[in-house]
Amino acid sequence: MLAAAAVSQSTSDPLSGLLVGEQPEPEARGDWVIVDVVAASLNHHDVWSLKGVGLPADRLPMILGCDAAGTDPDGNEVLVHAVIPSPGWLGDETLDPRRTLLSELLPGTLAQRVAVPAANLVPKPAGLSWEQAACLPTAWLTAYRMLFTNAAVHPGDTVLVQGAAGGVATALIQLGSAAGLRVWATSRDGAKRDLALTLGADAAYETGARLPERVDAVLETVGAATWSHSVNALRPGGTIVISGATSGDAPAKAELTKIFFKQLRVIGSTMGTRDELGRLARFVVAKGIEPRIDSVLALADAREGFAKLADGAVSGKIVIHA
Repeated sequence: MLAAAAVSQSTSDPLSGLLVGEQPEPEARGDWVIVDVVAASLNHHDVWSLKGVGLPADRLPMILGCDAAGTDPDGNEVLVHAVIPSPGWLGDETLDPRRTLLSELLPGTLAQRVAVPAANLVPKPAGLSWEQAACLPTAWLTAYRMLFTNAAVHPGDTVLVQGAAGGVATALIQLGSAAGLRVWATSRDGAKRDLALTLGADAAYETGARLPERVDAVLETVGAATWSHSVNALRPGGTIVISGATSGDAPAKAELTKIFFKQLRVIGSTMGTRDELGRLARFVVAKGIEPRIDSVLALADAREGFAKLADGAVSGKIVIHA
């Protein structure tokens, strides 16, 4: 079957290890099923895998991809939840220390077919297109958990989204706006600030700019480059929720004094549960949200999408049709 796989790794030239070509068919075992993939989408996780982060070289070749929507063996339209808990784990699968994601230990979703546990399938609401559905299981699920599980914000609260155009950032803006939050966003790029406003942000500022008032929560995916600004932007008792560090995880200042003096909460957030994915899908349909899609490509042309993602030239999600 046709798939996009990592066959080698390079920190300086990650796309050199990407092969779009034939890979072995998946095998169902036990309570696993084969899903015929209709649409998938790209995440920074895929580029990190090509750089050798989180994917040991001894697991290559590895089919990439975490997001997918397709049909199960009975013809049902489904979303694929990418978090695979260890055998016997009960409760929140994101807290399982032995959890894995599709494309880390097991072949991923950037393929015509993928094997997944039957318990990882979520019904696709009829109101979601295949392209919209393919956006949800990673970036949008991450944003949903950041906002509604970990930031614990309420309608009328003000949240700051660091970054304005990536998959998680655009999801945060659209979800937050739909939930009645006052959403502010930052970016160095004027066009991306304009994009944030069109997606529902109430204001967009230059990265690091002084804000007109303190915010209730900061949604942080940038990391080192924006960390001090995130701490300084919070009201006393406010919350930073961090789910990534695309600019690095070693800020020049940890800001520990401000964190304890202002009694700030710093909460890590990773992906989301299967139940949260189901709630997210229903919320998107109920609110009429149309996930921001940068481009739609055929699987045979996936390299083009990887190149855009690696260059940071993306506004929203890149969807791949299998």
